[in-house]
Amino acid sequence: MIRHYRWRKLFAPAAGLRQATLVFILGIVCATIGAALSFHRVIEPNLDRLRDWTDHLLLMMGVPPDSLESTTWFLGGGLLFLGIYIMWKGWLTGWQRVLETLFPGSKSGSLDVYFRRQQLAQGPRIVALGGGTGLSTILRGLKQHSSNITAIVTVTDEGGSSGRLIHEKGMIPPGDIRNCLVALADAEKAMTDLFQHRFQKDSGSLSGHSMGNLLIAALFDQEHGDFERAIEAASDVLNIRGRVVPSTLDRVRLRAVLDNGMEICGETAIVQSGRAIREIFLEPEGVLAHKEAIQAIKTAELICVGPGSVYTSVAPNLLVPGIVEALRDSRARKVYICNVMTQPGESDSFSASEHVTAVQLHAKAKAFDYVLVNTGVPSQAAIDKYKGVGQHFVEPDVDRVRAMGFKVITADLLNESDYLRHDPMRVAARLMDLLNR
Repeated sequence: MIRHYRWRKLFAPAAGLRQATLVFILGIVCATIGAALSFHRVIEPNLDRLRDWTDHLLLMMGVPPDSLESTTWFLGGGLLFLGIYIMWKGWLTGWQRVLETLFPGSKSGSLDVYFRRQQLAQGPRIVALGGGTGLSTILRGLKQHSSNITAIVTVTDEGGSSGRLIHEKGMIPPGDIRNCLVALADAEKAMTDLFQHRFQKDSGSLSGHSMGNLLIAALFDQEHGDFERAIEAASDVLNIRGRVVPSTLDRVRLRAVLDNGMEICGETAIVQSGRAIREIFLEPEGVLAHKEAIQAIKTAELICVGPGSVYTSVAPNLLVPGIVEALRDSRARKVYICNVMTQPGESDSFSASEHVTAVQLHAKAKAFDYVLVNTGVPSQAAIDKYKGVGQHFVEPDVDRVRAMGFKVITADLLNESDYLRHDPMRVAARLMDLLNR
């Protein structure tokens, strides 16, 4: 499978042109055979007339008869090369106009855009499972290497705008799906900014709503309650590289058993409980996995699990029946991307190995073979800032992760530009290195 990806990558610029090339070659062969069959009767007599006319014209221009042959030779050679050059320039100009029409406003050259899109179209088949900001951050890096991406998103969010739309429209929560759509978007920045716009608190009934969530809800109405088609329509609007699918189309809630034995329902209530989480369950339990999610996992060459909140973003996907079984049977390179910071109420003081343990507890099978661990150290100012809100740097206890039977990939993956999180480009580059081994 990996070998096939390398061949696709090598011939990426010509992908999609094979049929056109074969037709072109067939045309040349037919024209050559036709010319050979009709040369003596049609082409040669006309060439003789053209040569006689050229000789007569050169003599009238004062060329000596004894220099006529050499002059004709040089003139013919010059016109031949000039004709080839003019045809090339004409073809190139025409092709440029076609690409400029297809990709208006492109900042890079049109041919560069074409070859870039061809390379992405032949990129590896990647599946990324998760939710929240962690998944969308990673997708921004992965889309620079492939447009064959399937983001499988958890659907247990019930807070804020998504929670209101669940109750008012009876739809799957669109928040995490919206973030993934925007992360994979190839649309103008104005369009992605519109999708991410959130109405202020003084906006009446719109207060707190995300514009993207409302647009997805509108598409949900237009598609007569078909959430899949609504997401496809939103994907077309944003011209995304890849596709975004929910892990299940059933409406589900999270149920947690806390460290004191108490059970609590609802993602928001679980996070706000302030208690350590022992285990997470889906309610109801017998939900159906999305068929496209299962199929994407089966055909993937690279599968990424996480990063994200262990109990409310990563684990819920693994609890959907059929997802873990598909992961276990997949021949892809399967990587768990460990968080760089802990999350209050979910993974307080968790080290890298404890993150892996928590994920494996809910997978109940070996869902991945590799663990990508950040070894970069944040600045003291960032550590102090996050300590004030109850978040801590995830200790990269690599030896313990290896002792659990996983292959560990280490790198400095930090980005401190605004928040302390994964750098999407560094993560994607490390994953591509693994795929290209």
